[in-house]
Amino acid sequence: MPDVLSAPLVVEFPFTRSLGPVQSAFLTGLRERTVLGVRTDDGTVLVPPVEYDPVTANELGDLVEVAPTGTVTTWAWNPSPRRDQPLDTPFAWVLVRLDGAGTALLHVLDAPGPDAVRTGMRVRIRWAATRTGAITDIACFEPNEGEPGPTEPAPHSGEFTDPVTGIVAPARLDYVHTPGRAQSAYIKALEERRTVGERCPACRKVYVPPRGACPTCGVATAEQVEVGPRGTVTTFCIVNIKAKNLDIEVPYVYAHIALDGADLALHGRIAGIPYDQVRMGLRVEPVWSEGARHVDHYRPTGEPDADYDTYKELV
Repeated sequence: MPDVLSAPLVVEFPFTRSLGPVQSAFLTGLRERTVLGVRTDDGTVLVPPVEYDPVTANELGDLVEVAPTGTVTTWAWNPSPRRDQPLDTPFAWVLVRLDGAGTALLHVLDAPGPDAVRTGMRVRIRWAATRTGAITDIACFEPNEGEPGPTEPAPHSGEFTDPVTGIVAPARLDYVHTPGRAQSAYIKALEERRTVGERCPACRKVYVPPRGACPTCGVATAEQVEVGPRGTVTTFCIVNIKAKNLDIEVPYVYAHIALDGADLALHGRIAGIPYDQVRMGLRVEPVWSEGARHVDHYRPTGEPDADYDTYKELV
């Protein structure tokens, strides 16, 4: 039995979105040290504001300014901050209802320890030294005992100079991935420029990449079967949007490829042919990356296209 592999993995996607008038006013206001909410049809002030009433679904736009002080409604202590969290020292996650607001805002509280935090405590915003129009313009909350703030929100036009119209919200997940016995064998075979799958003892289908069990029959798989290296394009898409940090010019083609001897199509990029000439049934072969650790892309073999009946069950 091969050694099971393990490696740290990072899934990261910077999500870019445009802002409507309500969210634009809220984030621009934070840049200007102003906290805005929006009044709903029943008079509740929502902070952060939303564009539509959560009860009636009516469009909202009645913006009001609330205080930078508030009350903790609930909290949880975080003894071990992780990368890119608001503070690099232990802190409390808190829900804070700002004075004048009817809902609570999720943020962090800078406190010396969990004994210094309680529901109902008074807090105030600590503004970031450099503000860009993001929720991180609130660096954190800090204790503010004995200083009540105004309770009535003031009307606000929502107009600012140079408003924020879009944001990039980074999403990242760091974790350690252990692929298991079947996929460890698959990955190690790739280093030898081989592709191996596993055959189900019941239905006899060969799955690539192997999963350790047949998804159809639910039984364990162990018999290794080498497939390919050539295969057939079963279906494909043309990519016209360039991904960040990906050194591939658009347009390019990404396809499902049924390797010879496999009963499951895998994903692969098609190159060596104009994108508008890629087609279902195209016969392709792998082009290995430098160092042969994985297939960089697939290219046409020059063989006649496969008949549709030979791969229709894999589309």
